[in-house]
Amino acid sequence: MATTKDEKAVNITPARSNEAPALSEKYDEKVGGVHEIGLDRIDSEEAQVIEGHLDVTEEDLLQAKAAAETLSLEEVVKLMKNVVSMHGRDPNFPHVVLEKIQEFLANEENILSNPEKHHDIITEMKIEAALIQSNSPYAEVRAVVDNTDDPSTPCSTIRSWTIGILFSVILAFVNQLFSVRQPSISIESNVAQLLAFPLGKAWEKWMPYYEFTLFGTKHNLNPGRFSKKEHMLIAIMANTAKSLPYTQYIVWTQVLPQYFNQPYANSFAYQILIALSTNFIGYGLAGITRRFIVYPSYCVWPASLVTIALNSALHHEENHTVPGPFKRLYNMSRFKFFMWAFGAMFVYFWFPNYLFEALTFFSWMTWIAPNNLNLNILTGFQNGTGMFNPFPTFDWNVMLFDAVDPLMVPAFTTFNKTFGMAFFGFIILGIWYTNVWNTGYLPINSNRVFDHHGSLYNVSRAINEKGMFDEAKYMDYSAAYLSAANTIVYFAFFAIYAATISHIILFHRAEIAIGFKNIWKAVKPKGWIKRNAAGQSIEEEDVGYKDVHNRLMAVYPEVSELWYLGCLVIAMALGFAGVAAWPTYTTAGVVPYGLFLAIIFVIPIGIIKAMTGIEVTLNVLAEFIGGAWVEGNALAMNFFKSFGYVTCAHAISFANDLKLAHYIKIPPRHTFTAQMVATLISTLVCTGVLNFQVNIENICQPNAPMRFFCPGINTFFTAAVLWGTIGPVKVFGIHGQYKWLLLGFPIGLCIPVIFWLVIRKFPRNKFIRQFHPVALFYGGLNWAPYSMSYCWPAVPIAWLSWIYVRNRYLAFWSKYNFVLSAAFSAGIAVSGIVMLFSVQWARVSVEWWGNTQPYTGCEDTACTIKTLSEGERFFPWWDANKVPAP
Repeated sequence: MATTKDEKAVNITPARSNEAPALSEKYDEKVGGVHEIGLDRIDSEEAQVIEGHLDVTEEDLLQAKAAAETLSLEEVVKLMKNVVSMHGRDPNFPHVVLEKIQEFLANEENILSNPEKHHDIITEMKIEAALIQSNSPYAEVRAVVDNTDDPSTPCSTIRSWTIGILFSVILAFVNQLFSVRQPSISIESNVAQLLAFPLGKAWEKWMPYYEFTLFGTKHNLNPGRFSKKEHMLIAIMANTAKSLPYTQYIVWTQVLPQYFNQPYANSFAYQILIALSTNFIGYGLAGITRRFIVYPSYCVWPASLVTIALNSALHHEENHTVPGPFKRLYNMSRFKFFMWAFGAMFVYFWFPNYLFEALTFFSWMTWIAPNNLNLNILTGFQNGTGMFNPFPTFDWNVMLFDAVDPLMVPAFTTFNKTFGMAFFGFIILGIWYTNVWNTGYLPINSNRVFDHHGSLYNVSRAINEKGMFDEAKYMDYSAAYLSAANTIVYFAFFAIYAATISHIILFHRAEIAIGFKNIWKAVKPKGWIKRNAAGQSIEEEDVGYKDVHNRLMAVYPEVSELWYLGCLVIAMALGFAGVAAWPTYTTAGVVPYGLFLAIIFVIPIGIIKAMTGIEVTLNVLAEFIGGAWVEGNALAMNFFKSFGYVTCAHAISFANDLKLAHYIKIPPRHTFTAQMVATLISTLVCTGVLNFQVNIENICQPNAPMRFFCPGINTFFTAAVLWGTIGPVKVFGIHGQYKWLLLGFPIGLCIPVIFWLVIRKFPRNKFIRQFHPVALFYGGLNWAPYSMSYCWPAVPIAWLSWIYVRNRYLAFWSKYNFVLSAAFSAGIAVSGIVMLFSVQWARVSVEWWGNTQPYTGCEDTACTIKTLSEGERFFPWWDANKVPAP
């Protein structure tokens, strides 16, 4: 819990990498002398030009200039070749900088021979090389992440562990208890991080200074100033503990009589085994894939930057004046800016969320004629597509519907997903208006499943008393039908899985090769280490380059891959026990199945999440494969879905936390321990609360107390029956209802190839370089029930922040952008919790036009282009002899 003896070291500051060989004598005197003079002669006007060319602030330039004087030209050339190899296809890497580097390397021979004739480009390249080695090549990372570290800073202390465990218990308890409420209540990690700060400062002020020794290590009850590292360790524990065991959905559907009614699932041993297995199995993969998705500098992890910005705003006492818009200088500290923005959003969110809901659902065009079908379909917020409403909302929370903040992720992510959503939106309109697959009888943008009367599908009419598929009852009822938008969502899911694999192979195979080489070096037997003639080991160079954060973290003992592998093996063993020891009617093979699926996708999904901020989830693929494998067995399909989806999702989440720790310079072993402890606490608390919840009278019933209506569990059960009992073969099989949607797989596989060929044809085209095929398909996933009204508002925000302000006022943007994102998110979260436990809990409503107008006409009840009279139905369009249908 305290800093170990091995971790105590002198303060580390960015230093010149000694990995590159020294400049050959041929160029040493000539180039070194010329460049030293060049660096010294940089005036303010030239500095501004360099800042623009290299996408740096004045402060970054000053730091890089000092380090650049120690670099030889040969070192710069070698580093820049590595940079082009690793970042040539990186849309986050500044395009203007990449062009400068390519120009430099294209003229390498001439520059080396006549350096005095290329003073300007040599100056810029040495500064860029120094910037890459002593900081990050990305302005967004430099904006919030320090490039220095003090290993003596308190991190794993009595204080951090006490507060971290406290918030782990609170978040797990509250999130689990109210997860079945409609609407649910959850406390996010940013709220815990915000609330932990005053607790840490109070501990700092009032706890006595008391030193003691435990297990041979000295500890202090009050180690002094509440540090950034302690605070981030608490945030990592809270972020880990907030996630509920996914297997709770399985337990709910097993235990309750209105679902599968299997009393054995009340066993605490059964519940804890499957929960521990799914919660810990992801750690093994997260640790093993660190060298692919955590350590490389191109893995930015945009979500981490907002968390760090909040941490920095609360702890940084330094404040620098920066130039900004309106030709003014801004000297407000990050902390003060955060508090003002937090307070403003806390107050403002009361209006769209409670007092004036029309600000959220600003379908102003539909208010002209609420019952006009076409007007609602084209511009409606809730039951339309929102394709042609330029001002759909004034609620910041709407833009966070998919947890992708336009201030947080790169602009190309926002533009790609919005373009993709708009493209698929036109296809949805075409499908619906032409009544393809009888979608004209159904709401255009619903994620629900319907029967052939246009009513919601009643799954109980297609299963027997054991929850198994009953073909006779099914044939007496109806096949399952999807809305126009929902069909496109499934197509986009199939396409994005294939696109993820092909995109990574084409665009990032070099980075993956580097990861495999470096992981081999880490696990290579000592006897295989190369040695020189004197018998001394020869340390092979890392392929690529180590950025400053990797070099700073090198002082701390690493977590062995064997630790993560051991965690993986134990988690799998617990899964085998949980599935096999009770009558789950499921093969224990679901555990290695989930692991195998995650192994295929974790690195591709991790790289995409780290670079774009968007995450591809495997829930539909796991559901699809599981349902086809165990057709007719909904419970078994649930296990396939849980292990197939959660293993990869948890690995990605834990990798994000590892990157957080990497940026803040938390010792890896402290991070590993914190994640393990928080996960164990969360699993035990959630399982205990679950045991209490299932015994609440009328839980998950229409008359349930405290609004415990269980909407998520109802959806999970419906999906289980449809895709586990009826099965994806009937729906998506070669003779099935929606077989054409499987074209998503080959199309998704081919689209990245087309982009790759186009980029190779036009490698210098900045516009083409910003297209990202996975992000385009991700836009298609956002339909049903969300519309363009949720996605479009992020575009002007992203342009204003990432294009306009960043390009003109980089220092201003670096200081305030991510702090603003953190402040708005925290303000919404705290304001929402206060509202929920006050006026909404007491069911105090404000009835007036601003709260009723959004729910009139087709925005209240979805309109359809075709209607059915009483008792009328529509009919299958596929061959009922091959896939039986009523």
